[in-house]
Amino acid sequence: MSSLETRLFINGEFVAGEGAEETAFDPARGTELARVASASEGQIDTAVQSAYRAFQRWRRTTPKERSRMLWAVADKIEENAALLAEVESLNAGKPRRFVEAGELANVADVFRFYATAVRNMPGVAADGYRAHTMTSMLRRDPLGVIASIAPWNYPLLMAAWKLAPAIGAGNTVVIKPSENTPLSLLRLAAILNEVLPAGVVNVICGNGPDVGQPLITHPLVRMISLTGDVRTGRAILKAAAGEQIKRTHLELGGKAPVIVMKDADLDSVVDTMREASFYNAGQDCTAACRVFADKAIADELTDKLAAMIGSLVYGAPERDDVEFGPLISAAQQERVAGFVERARASGADIVAGGNRPDGAGFFHEPTLVRAPIGAEIVQKEVFGPVVTLTEFDEPDTALSWANASEYGLASSVWSRDTSAALRLANDLEYGVTWVNTHGVFATEMPHGGMKNSGYGSDLSMQSLLEYTQARHIMVA
Repeated sequence: MSSLETRLFINGEFVAGEGAEETAFDPARGTELARVASASEGQIDTAVQSAYRAFQRWRRTTPKERSRMLWAVADKIEENAALLAEVESLNAGKPRRFVEAGELANVADVFRFYATAVRNMPGVAADGYRAHTMTSMLRRDPLGVIASIAPWNYPLLMAAWKLAPAIGAGNTVVIKPSENTPLSLLRLAAILNEVLPAGVVNVICGNGPDVGQPLITHPLVRMISLTGDVRTGRAILKAAAGEQIKRTHLELGGKAPVIVMKDADLDSVVDTMREASFYNAGQDCTAACRVFADKAIADELTDKLAAMIGSLVYGAPERDDVEFGPLISAAQQERVAGFVERARASGADIVAGGNRPDGAGFFHEPTLVRAPIGAEIVQKEVFGPVVTLTEFDEPDTALSWANASEYGLASSVWSRDTSAALRLANDLEYGVTWVNTHGVFATEMPHGGMKNSGYGSDLSMQSLLEYTQARHIMVA
């Protein structure tokens, strides 16, 4: 692989960061990959000013022009998929074959979807709503400069979810990747630079307090888009209520309940959870991590899950047989291990796994914990390869447990009785509920949360609308 790009991307050029260095690691080996200099306060201002100047031109491009460029970006992503996957896998620890075949294909698809969507923006037809002589028109105009904060678990895919609708709608963007995983987004910036005008997308690096905070509070920023944890979401809401009121789009944490009824196809549940629970080492806000099982099938499901978990292959992400890799950092490894050890100490049944393997890298065994509803490990987001199982007597009990959570991002219901499953699905307070599957996304459908999981939709036409302002123009 060629050398890793570690410079900031501002106004169509790569420039050396002037701030403190952050270390990007290879989490499979626990070794340093690169040191990335953060943006200084002056460079943050330069990036926002660049985006603001570019907005004055970009907002006046036609949907057809923006569509053509989004299509070109998608083509170049596919042309460079192997290289992008290699960098993403190296820095995020995900199996390379899955990144290239699955995630990069989705990244390209997101840009293609919005390339079409921008030419089909919904709106009300012009008419004389107030009087026959007064013609009203509805415009959907871009907002301006968008400050985007991308997470470390899906650096490229989550960046695409933010960039494509924002620039497709006519906005410009300054995006900050996680300091843990900046490398693949910087590589993507070089691809964007081949297609987009200078300043439309800018990439600045660094941590939240030193770089993220000055970015989101910059007076020229009109909207803040975050995928991150609840604590960061609260901080962004406070910043958005400052001297300049800013629109916010927040996709925060999750703790997905998986309600398994006594008539469910248990083999299908287990086969689905192999990926839905453990892909990306469970570092996914929608991961199928909290099973509520009818007491009639709880023991059988426990045995089947334990057998599946015992067959999972984890290890270095370049191996062709690996199903998931390491956790992102030593701190995350310590966090996950802490949850499991506290569960063990409190008397929970560690049915499978439960340990940190010896050797290099930030790995943790795939783990199944059987615990009561009040256990910390059942209630709190672990964000690792850990699944809990809690049995229930009645479906309404499982429903109440699920809705009592502070989170509201994703959920699933499993039953051969579709009508019964839909009744539960209709009452679940989650942004997405799957029936007899879990973790399946469609670019055409919105993805977003409720309660402490935030608000706002990624994907779908709905996301495109959220990056615009509805305006009424009347001609007398």
